[in-house]
Amino acid sequence: MSDCCNKKKERTQEEYKSLINRLNRIEGQIRGIKGMVENDAYCTDILIQVSAVNSALNSFNKKLLENHIKTCVTDDIIKGKTETVDELVEVLQKLMK
Repeated sequence: MSDCCNKKKERTQEEYKSLINRLNRIEGQIRGIKGMVENDAYCTDILIQVSAVNSALNSFNKKLLENHIKTCVTDDIIKGKTETVDELVEVLQKLMK
């Protein structure tokens, strides 16, 4: 797989705002969990919030993956860069651990 730091993706303003909004909500949820721990909240209450964060992260990944397939992967296949499919398979294997 190629080094992620050498590749960039230009996103539409709408895509950018959507992803940032999702991350901001997740960040807020994490801060909320931290506050729960600091305030000695009951374990199961914290676990439920952690589950909500996991769900939010999974939703973020699904949206990002969808955008990636519809743009980067499709564009590269059209250009004959089939190695992008190998990269996608490798990423999917990591996501499904």
